[in-house]
Amino acid sequence: MTVFPVVMTLLFTYLFGGAIAGSVSEYIAYIAPGVLVQSVLFITMYTGTTLRTDIDKGVFDRFRSLPIWRPSPLVGMLLGDAVRFMVASIVTAAVCLAIGWRPAGGFVGVVLGVLLLLVFAFSLGWVWTFLSLILRTPGAIMGVASFVLMPLLFGSNIFVNPDTMPGWLQAWVSVNPVSDLVTGVRALMNGETIGSELAITLGWAAGLVAVFGSLTMWKYRDPR
Repeated sequence: MTVFPVVMTLLFTYLFGGAIAGSVSEYIAYIAPGVLVQSVLFITMYTGTTLRTDIDKGVFDRFRSLPIWRPSPLVGMLLGDAVRFMVASIVTAAVCLAIGWRPAGGFVGVVLGVLLLLVFAFSLGWVWTFLSLILRTPGAIMGVASFVLMPLLFGSNIFVNPDTMPGWLQAWVSVNPVSDLVTGVRALMNGETIGSELAITLGWAAGLVAVFGSLTMWKYRDPR
């Protein structure tokens, strides 16, 4: 939650900054919103591994026997994870500011960008929650989550402008929901007018919750 965002920010900024933009100070304005998205979305996979561990220990068997709203343990866990995502966002933003990032959108723009990211991260957490109910080990969940996240994060516009990519890769980047998320977060933080990316990102978030939230609750009610 704290070390990983710092390592990712420093690694990618100083690794690619000089080669892509000529200097770290020039590159940080482009990559800061992207690396913020990358750091938080990578952390979401731990939602599934944590839940699988709790299930193995019998914690959720106890929850099922209590006279409480049935989804409350899962929703509460995801809302608790949102606090972890917020901490990771603050740490990443602080590191970017320390190495020269000066967002044109100011404090309000950064807050709005982080809120958009948290909405998407919360919805993505339902995917890993569902996986934790059908896979049997935390390691299996981590493996599947990494396999899914790698093309989403690295096949996006986080690090470079897609215009420099080959046509087939540009086609993937253009339909990648992470690209729309990064573009929206980047626009908010840079004080630019946000386009259709906001509606697309919120649409993806609603769709993920509707599909994987429903599947999670179905499996949670019938764990057989």
